[in-house]
Amino acid sequence: MNPHVVIVAFLVLQRLAEMVYSRRNLHRLVAQGALVIEEPVYPWIIAVHAGWLAAMAFLIPAEAFIHFRFLFLYVVLLVFRIWVMASLGRYWCTRIVTLPGAPLVKRGPYRFIRHPNYVVVVAEIAVAPLILGAWKIAVVFSILNAVVLWFRIRTENSVLRAREA
Repeated sequence: MNPHVVIVAFLVLQRLAEMVYSRRNLHRLVAQGALVIEEPVYPWIIAVHAGWLAAMAFLIPAEAFIHFRFLFLYVVLLVFRIWVMASLGRYWCTRIVTLPGAPLVKRGPYRFIRHPNYVVVVAEIAVAPLILGAWKIAVVFSILNAVVLWFRIRTENSVLRAREA
């Protein structure tokens, strides 16, 4: 099978699995009284990620050379992502959700970085296209992701500040 197809299929399956896990956590949290914060940027986040995957699937030539140093870096990012998700556990979600009375997570990478999940996402969006030599896709979607994350992090920080008070 073509390595390009395998890499893109893996990325798509990874994102779909994350969406399933997120949805399960979201329903569980809402049942416990959590509030889902409305954020106008959320559809744009979905659009950026879907566009990134589509660009990787349709704009990269099937015979693209595999850059193994970036593939290795992506594997390291996957380990970091698993650490982030395991640290948040049932609180990991793609939406901004707050459960009144629940303590803020301060274990794992959250001891060192306020938003380690976003660090992973930023790096993944840049690194995955570079595995296949697609630096233009890496640059364009890194910029788009930075814009939506700027709005997202502002909203999330205001929610976190309210919980810390």
